[in-house]
Amino acid sequence: MSENLKAAIKALKDDFGAEDYKDFREQDRFVVYPDKLLAACTALRDEHGFEMLMGVSCVDYWPQQTPRFHAVYQMASLKHKIRLELRVPLDGNEPEMDTLTGIYPNAEWYEREMYDMFGIHFSDHPDLRRILMPADWQGHPLRKDYPLGYEEVQFSFNFEEIEVKKPRPKD
Repeated sequence: MSENLKAAIKALKDDFGAEDYKDFREQDRFVVYPDKLLAACTALRDEHGFEMLMGVSCVDYWPQQTPRFHAVYQMASLKHKIRLELRVPLDGNEPEMDTLTGIYPNAEWYEREMYDMFGIHFSDHPDLRRILMPADWQGHPLRKDYPLGYEEVQFSFNFEEIEVKKPRPKD
């Protein structure tokens, strides 16, 4: 482990109350709470060289776990050749957190996607609107409680049953 990564980990734990997250393939992963995220990311960028936000995603743990959502931020330091993952736990009812667009400008589209797909609101975001779904779409499709609309798969054992229900164009 590099000295820079050790210093970044120490700062995350001591200054921002970060907690270790489940180890997976020896990647450094931490839980940072929403009220400390901006300060932690600013320190990572300015003091520890994590100049690149590689990606932002979200995980929905409904109904097994609370808090329901984890916003996942992947950071990289190209100079030091190290990566770091930050997870931000969010409540399932009205998930909201501060935007990182002031620190990492490329967070804008990632956060718009999280808003569109999961319904996570980002305070002070410069352009928080849907990016993948139509503007009038109801709901957030990647939430686990989003209703699925699908057509039953047709097999040889249920061929006749599906054939009767299959929609047909009108003449």
